[in-house]
Amino acid sequence: MQKRRLGQTDLSIAPLVLGGNVFGWTADEKTSFDLLDRFVGAGLNAIDTADSYSRWVPGNTGGESETIIGKWMKSRGKRDKVVVITKVGSDMGQGRKDLSAAHIEKAIDASLKRLQTDVVDLYLSHWPDPTTPYEETLGAYQKLLAKGKIRHVGASNLDAGQLRAALDVASLRGLPRYAVLQPEYNLYDRASFDGPLRDLCMAEDIGVISYFSLAKGFLSGKYRSDADLGKSARGGGVKGYLNGRGMRILAALDAVSGRHATKQAEVALAWVIARPGVTAPIASATTLDQVDSLVRAASLKLSRDDIAELDSASA
Repeated sequence: MQKRRLGQTDLSIAPLVLGGNVFGWTADEKTSFDLLDRFVGAGLNAIDTADSYSRWVPGNTGGESETIIGKWMKSRGKRDKVVVITKVGSDMGQGRKDLSAAHIEKAIDASLKRLQTDVVDLYLSHWPDPTTPYEETLGAYQKLLAKGKIRHVGASNLDAGQLRAALDVASLRGLPRYAVLQPEYNLYDRASFDGPLRDLCMAEDIGVISYFSLAKGFLSGKYRSDADLGKSARGGGVKGYLNGRGMRILAALDAVSGRHATKQAEVALAWVIARPGVTAPIASATTLDQVDSLVRAASLKLSRDDIAELDSASA
């Protein structure tokens, strides 16, 4: 599998990242192990999670995904085969989004324990925290880098102004800069990344790994009416896509996938992979067939006509 360098870091990843948000939620431990085995066995190497996954599930407290990934790496002896990406800053019981130095210091140790590793390859600020200055957050990361607990830092969910401000603080204060951005981005949800944010990432050579790359499953093509929303636990999040623009995008995906004899989801992911400024999309899976589909997406090459048709439908 051809690897891509992640921004200015020394990390090289396959052009598709496995989302760990389903581990401990819609994929139990055994299923998660099987999914990870298939994904890494196919030559892909980056896994994305967060300390808060999957705190939203009744009975969970957060950390379930990291715990499963840690058990898998330990049992398989695969730590050196994967790039581990996790995040900090979501509400873990403190009642707010929190990127304070005190919270980060505690959170990294908890994540390392759950992941059963000494170092996280990429540590991301999960959400903006308007109550904590960038200087404090980046200063905390500087200490973790010096201690060898993390290798690189990045951020998720920043707009262009916030990312610019964080980069300026890092430069002015001699602090570590965000080397990677994790924005929401897919064929339907384009507006927040296309434009100033993507331009900034490309100008600053910031790696980009997009989330919700299949628009919460809508771009798989299995949701086409309200009656389809009950097909999975995540169906409720798709309702907002069932409109004229969504249907035009699905029609384009149908046409392109038909020409390539492949699935709509694979085409949607291949479109993200081909976008200038994107290193790799994140996508999750709950079955081995879905993992195999992700692997095919990572190798699918769309023609200029394919991309033009998809762009036109999503405009």
